[in-house]
Amino acid sequence: MSADVIVIGAGLAGLRAARVLADAGRTVVVLEASDRVGGRVTTDEVDGFRLDRGFQLLNPAYAELRAAVDLVSLDVRGFERGVAVRDADGLTVLADPLRHPVTAVRGAGSRYLRPHQLRTAIGWLNGHDTRADDRRLAESFDAAGFTGPLRDVADTFLAGVLADEKGETSAAFVRSLVGWFLRGTPGVPAAGMAALPAALTDGLDVRLQTRAVAVNRRPGGVEVIVDGAEPLQARAVVVAVDPASVGELTSQPSVPMRGLVTWWFAAPTAPTQRRLLFVDAARRGPLVNSAVLSNVAPTYAPSGQHVVQCSAVLTGPAPTEAEVLAHAAAIYAAPTDDWQLLAVHEVPHSLPVTPPGLQRPPIDLGGGVFLAGDHVEGASIQGALLSGRRTAEAVLQTSAR
Repeated sequence: MSADVIVIGAGLAGLRAARVLADAGRTVVVLEASDRVGGRVTTDEVDGFRLDRGFQLLNPAYAELRAAVDLVSLDVRGFERGVAVRDADGLTVLADPLRHPVTAVRGAGSRYLRPHQLRTAIGWLNGHDTRADDRRLAESFDAAGFTGPLRDVADTFLAGVLADEKGETSAAFVRSLVGWFLRGTPGVPAAGMAALPAALTDGLDVRLQTRAVAVNRRPGGVEVIVDGAEPLQARAVVVAVDPASVGELTSQPSVPMRGLVTWWFAAPTAPTQRRLLFVDAARRGPLVNSAVLSNVAPTYAPSGQHVVQCSAVLTGPAPTEAEVLAHAAAIYAAPTDDWQLLAVHEVPHSLPVTPPGLQRPPIDLGGGVFLAGDHVEGASIQGALLSGRRTAEAVLQTSAR
């Protein structure tokens, strides 16, 4: 079998590349080693509950997302714009004053919104780093004078976003990511995060449980060796596998990854009615965030029940269920003894490491082999989709020569 382009990997970057190429009139075959599309973006269904493979959010402000899919068809259910902060003194909701003015006024007198903290936080956000002077997030916060209780909230919130508890991620990258948060209200599709790759897959030739084991450049094209099947031929190949596996199929080094672990619980009574992400500013336990997903999207739980996610950064052995439940009880100030565990998702390869001054890998590896993935354009859904599009455009430009 031969095709114009073979895409290896049916994650978001691979699917986006395949769609752009197919829309340009190329014959495209997508090879996926697992039994489903989506890569790290997928959803399990357990006893009527929808459980995303680890806690994930979709930001409808992402430019590449809006270009790639019909957001209306995804039926994205949004969180409230803000974060609920638990500490020894109680609960404070830090809310967007334009969207939730009453809640914002109530939180205005809190110790998290002192003028100096706000000024330094805004000063940091408006800063600019070149690749040469980019620095670790923690160092960047320190240099901006961003300290105090609001810094504690930012550190905890971003630890969950970046899977990085030490603030080692590029400050320039985090500024970009925070900018996207400020432009849009993150949420989840009513049918779960798997709805996104499903929308990207429509009409594509995707072959599941088909593992590519080698990519060989040949005169006039590229050969893909497939486990247990005949080799496949194409004019070009896009390698869009998990970043940690890039070195298995290309000359590029595999990318180090950061991990997250998420516990999903069924709760007969919701510990809060708010559609907010909850964090513990005092970090009295292992969790970096928790949320009642059925408040945001009732479709995530059977009628009359609720589903709660609790997430921690995965740097070693995962915390125990008892530790998680105890911390969740402290975060919500509510009992958790009647919660039932539905699933635990340990995802050691959640996000590619993004250190300061990171040199992005090349897209065109030569000889008809191209690279795509969120490690190329940024560790986010925006980055994955952007990479897929840009790689597809590089394939089209090369073939037009």
